[in-house]
This record gives sequence, structure tokens and C-alpha cells, in this order.
Amino acid sequence: MTLTVEEAIARVPLWSGLKDLKVSPLGGGITNRNYRVDAGGRSFALRIPGENSEMLGIDRENEHAANLIAGELGLAPQVVYFIRPEGYLVTRFIDGRPFPPQEVRWPENIRRVAETLRRIHDLPAVPGAFSAFQVVKDYSDIARRYKVEFPENFEWLIGRMDEAEAALKDHTPGSRPCHNDLLNGNFLIADELVVLDWEYAGMGDIFFDLANFSNNHELSEQQDEWLLECYFGGATPRDLAHLHIMQIMSDFREAMWGLVQLGISDLDFDFRGYAGKHFQRLTKNIQHPAWGGWLTEVTQNV
Repeated sequence: MTLTVEEAIARVPLWSGLKDLKVSPLGGGITNRNYRVDAGGRSFALRIPGENSEMLGIDRENEHAANLIAGELGLAPQVVYFIRPEGYLVTRFIDGRPFPPQEVRWPENIRRVAETLRRIHDLPAVPGAFSAFQVVKDYSDIARRYKVEFPENFEWLIGRMDEAEAALKDHTPGSRPCHNDLLNGNFLIADELVVLDWEYAGMGDIFFDLANFSNNHELSEQQDEWLLECYFGGATPRDLAHLHIMQIMSDFREAMWGLVQLGISDLDFDFRGYAGKHFQRLTKNIQHPAWGGWLTEVTQNV
């Protein structure tokens, strides 16, 4: 059962007995309810997860562990308390500003993001694993269980995904800590660039983070090359091919997320439109003349 914000606040020892406590809802986000809590002269953020979020592949213990590690290094808001067993997270409130997409795309800011992603990928191992291929399979099972309508070309898309998974199977660098949800709203500029929302964090393919960031900020081909240049010190044909395949998988994950939400969510949000947008883009990109070349390129030695 979901706690009310008052019940959740009562479970945080740090706030016990305080008389100056003030609670304000925070905007943004679809899955969770977020609040700013001002108490004892300090500000905090309280996250109350939405119903059925475990069906989206979210493990709150894993989220807490990843956010804890990243927060200690200034990459994420510092964790203050974790309400168990419900999995509600309390962090320091970051008094920063949004990072508008048009600003993110400036060359110096792409470099800044690349450096931040390198720091994330160099974190100590975090619990949990993330594979975009497995997520699509899991989401497919859940959406079918809820009798959600799939696009007509879905089996064709799955076939192409299987080709990509086979091509990358023995040619992907080892799993590293990844964020896996680099939406624009999950970046905040404070003293440093801070990354919010570690729900999907886990050990995975660094190229998914790079591709997910690129997709969510609509980087051009030239900007993609610059992103890889900043991250690796160079943009090889193999790296670009890997990035393009993971951009397709990023869209596939988002599309399937939308289908699952159609089945489980009662939120007033156009999940069908969200899924359709991503299905359309991933279909277009799979039909790119270079698709076969990308699959061949990623089988080259790492």
C-alpha cells in the first residue's frame, strides 16, 4: 500500500518533532510523486514511487544503492534516508537549474556530459543489471498480459532486435555502472552537473547511456561523433555503429515502456502517443541503408 506524504514524513527520524516542516510538490516525472521538504533550516527531496513500478523493471533497493554511491561522489543528490520496505527515497534537495536541450547541444556541454558519463561508468559496481534487449522482452510479456495492442510490424522489429543482440553478444565491452534513463529532466546544473533519478541504474552497456542521451537530446550525426570524441578521444566506425544500434534500442525500450504503462497506469498521460513516436523513429532507423553495415561493423574486434 502506498503511504501518504504525511505517513512517509512520519517515518523519517531526521524530521521527527520538527515544527518548521514545510512540504511542496515538485513538478516533472510520470512514474513517481516528488516533494520538496524544508525542515530544520535544510531542504530535502522525498520520492514516493507510483503503483506497480516494479513492472517497469524498477528495484527500489538497487536504485537506493546506486544513488547512494553516485551521491557520495557528487554525481547525484546525496541520500539522506531510505524508507523500507516501501522504498521511498529522501535526498538532499539540489538548488540548481534545468539544462535546456538547446544548451545541452553546445559543444562544450556535450563534452561536459561525456565527462560526467565517464565518471558514472567508472563508479564501483552497483547492484542490478540492465540490458535493453531483455527489457524489451520483459515489457513485451507484461504488455501482452494486459492485452495491450502492439504495432503491426512488431514481430519484424523483434527479428531485427535479435539480429542486433546476436551481433553484439561477443563484441561488447564488459558491463559498467550505467544510469540508463538520461532524459533532459534528469540533468540539473548546480556547482557541478548533477544527474537525477537512478531508478533504472545497473550494470550494463556504456553505449546505451551514450545513445540514450543522444536520442533524448536529438543530437545530429556530427554531434554524435563529437560525443564519442569527447568520451573516447576518438570516434571509430565501430563505435559509431554500436551507438546507432543502441539508439534504436533506446527507442525500443521507450516504446515498450509506453505500452506497459498503457496496461498498468491510470495516469492522465498519452502513453499511446509516446509509444507511437518511439516505434516510428526506431522503425525508420532500422530501415536505414547502413543497418547491415552497422551489424557487420560491431563484430570487429573491440
